[in-house]
Formats: sequence, C-alpha cells, structure tokens
Amino acid sequence: MRAGKRVGYAVVGLGSISQVAVLPAFAHSKKAKLVAVVSGDKSKAGKLAKQFRAGHAFSYGQLSECLSNPEVEAVYVATPPGEHEKYAVAAAKAGKHVLCEKPLAATVKQARNMVDACRRNKVQFMTAYRKYFEPSSVRLKEMISKGELGRIDVIHTLFAELRPFGDQSPAWLFSRKLCGGGPLTDLGVYCLNTCRWLVDEDPIAASGAVSWVRERRRYKEVEEGIAFRLGFRSGLVLQGTAAYSAAFSSFVHVHGEKGWAELAPAFAFEEERRLSGKIAGKWFAKTFKPIDEFALELDYFSKCIREDRKPEPDGEQGLRDIIIIDAIYRAAKKGGTVKIKY
Repeated sequence: MRAGKRVGYAVVGLGSISQVAVLPAFAHSKKAKLVAVVSGDKSKAGKLAKQFRAGHAFSYGQLSECLSNPEVEAVYVATPPGEHEKYAVAAAKAGKHVLCEKPLAATVKQARNMVDACRRNKVQFMTAYRKYFEPSSVRLKEMISKGELGRIDVIHTLFAELRPFGDQSPAWLFSRKLCGGGPLTDLGVYCLNTCRWLVDEDPIAASGAVSWVRERRRYKEVEEGIAFRLGFRSGLVLQGTAAYSAAFSSFVHVHGEKGWAELAPAFAFEEERRLSGKIAGKWFAKTFKPIDEFALELDYFSKCIREDRKPEPDGEQGLRDIIIIDAIYRAAKKGGTVKIKY
C-alpha cells in the first residue's frame, strides 16, 4: 500500500525549464520524489542526477530501462512539444502516469494520440498548467465565479518575450516540427488555457488573427508575433496577443458589468504578481509573492495518483488548447473567422 509514500518520478528532457524549475521543485515537494532523469546527453543526465539527487540517469536510448524501474511511477515530459507524443505514449504503455509540459503537442493529431494512449492504458494524464494552483490566479477565478465582477463580456490578455536574432534561445523554439508554431504555442497557450479556466467556458470561433515578422533571419518557419480574437457562446470576447518581439511581460485584464480586474504579470513564475482593479467605484490591489508553483503542481498530481482521481487540467484540456491554436493559425491564414470544433 503506497498511500503515504511519495510518488516516484522520472523527468524526461533536461532543458531550461527542467533545470530552472522542474528539477528544483522536487526539493520543495511533499508528495513527489525525483527518481530518474532522462536526456539525449548521458553525461548531462549524470551531472543533473547528482545535482538534484536522482538515483538514476538515462539517455533517451535507455528509456525502456528507465520505464521498467518499479520506483518510477510517473513521468514528467519536458522535451520540445513535437517530441511529447513519443515519450508520453511510451510511458503510458509502460503503465506510468504522465505529467506533460505545455503545449501538449505540436499538432492536434499528436495530442489526440497522447490522450488516447493514456486512456487505453488507464494511467492519469495531466497537462502542466501551473496557474490552477497559483494564489493570485485562484483569487481572480474566485472573483469571477462568485460574481464580484458581474457578467464577463471582454478579456484582454498578452504574453510576450524578446527573442532577437543571435540571442541564446534554443533552436527548437523556431522549428514548426518541434514546437508546432511560434509564440502562440509557447506563450499564447497560457493566455488561452488560463482564460478558459477563469470563465469555465470554451471558445467556439477564432477570427481576426494577424501575424507579423520583423526579424526574417530567425522567423522563417514560425510567427514572430500574433494577435487573435476568440468568440464564446455566452457572448464573451477574448482579445489576445503573443509575441517574441516585445519586452518580457504578461497580463490578464477581465472586464465585467460591475467592474474590472487585472493580473500582471500573469504568467511568469519568478516575479511577484499584482491583482488590482475597480469594482462598484472602489479600487482594490493585492500583491502576491513568488512561490514554487511547480512543487504545488507536482504535489497535486501526486495526490491524484494516490487517490486514483482525474486531475484538472487533464490531457483533454491540453488537447483542447491545441485545437484552439490550430483554429487561430487557420484563421490567420484565411483572414477571416474559423469555427472551433472539438
């Protein structure tokens, strides 16, 4: 009986997000334990295993050996999105639960295959959206669900980073095959998922998308920036922007009939957040200090594994975001409106 035992994880993919956030989070987790690390570079895996106290280090070619280890109960997939399917499906077939970085995949087909594989093999599957556990986002959702802002008709959201030609950005970020797109898939997915979660509603149409390119030496396969509009059955309109051509910033601005609220920065995990706004003529503001959101995420998923219950957000929610992203890209190409079919 493992009810009181920490869930053992293997982390597959040891790039920036793993080194900066995922691997350090295990030291702060109460319910998860780092058992193994897997990388394309065996030497790198060994060094990081020692640094973060993982008992085992594997290369990608040794994945089956890693998955045969009974200490490994779950796999955290943190490779480039275009490679998520390969490792998530392999983990599911081995009976391991899957926690996968966002975006869930580079294509809708890949994402569906991942969801289907986890369902067939009866393993828990969660998309790694940490906003569901971060206090400032949770408070904004409470305000909306309790009706403090009244009916919500408009949301504005943005996530931007500056990635000029010649910087140290990894090459896979600019590969459509590996990433599925540009800042929309890497950054805009936060805007999409967070806003859907805040209002508990999915968009039914994407329109008015416009992309631009200033640095053509780098942005040959993916967009440098994109603006989009999503329509919802309730009448809600979401205006969003994702860009690699602007200073590091993010926000969610929610407009309701009783007032408005803004969370900024909204998506970076290393900065304090400010939730402010005006309701019924009265200003409010609260600051939230940075916390280890990845540890909260690991603890939540581990609890779902031990209690054998479906996590939120599950793989299906990650799939829905890929479907929405695909619709936005098609709308940008068409220059009109595209209906979203799930």
